[in-house]
Amino acid sequence: MLDRKKRPTQSEAEDALRVLLDFAGEDSTREGLVETPTRVARAYGEWFRGYKEDPISYLKKTFEEVEGYNEIVMLRNIELFSTCEHHMAPIIGKVHVAYLPNNKIVGLSKIVRVVDALARRLQVQERLTSEIAHTIQDGLSAKGVAVLIEAEHFCMRTRGVSHSGVMTTTKTLLGDFNKPAARAEVMQLLMG
Repeated sequence: MLDRKKRPTQSEAEDALRVLLDFAGEDSTREGLVETPTRVARAYGEWFRGYKEDPISYLKKTFEEVEGYNEIVMLRNIELFSTCEHHMAPIIGKVHVAYLPNNKIVGLSKIVRVVDALARRLQVQERLTSEIAHTIQDGLSAKGVAVLIEAEHFCMRTRGVSHSGVMTTTKTLLGDFNKPAARAEVMQLLMG
């Protein structure tokens, strides 16, 4: 990651966007495009806000009053919005996360925040899958973590092979989910 001191200014980013508009064959001074560099620079701030977030911080507050609950906690169909680091095209899909508590749980929305913080960076799906799993494992000391991502990559949909509807599936299983019985159970749940 770029050192914050070396990060371009808003004005420098807008200048670069004007160059890209001109490179694409447009006139960056045209009425409809004059404000585009400012809007795009602001959008980048939203799309890549994950660089400003510490995903593990979302897992700091836990609850230990779980009455002995030690079964799978699963969140299915977490919306995924990320960006391919190779073409800067959208990656859109669903994330399914499961964990086996180790005497403590976390608020369910915190898992979604972890997914979003890591997804809102330039990514490849394989690394994102692993990062989500390891962040939850490290943050909760869970007995097991499973992450499955199903996503469409718009770099394949809109350029190159130009095929839509191709879903890429990746998974990471950690801890007890690598034991055959637990693996079979969590995979059946993850796949719906």
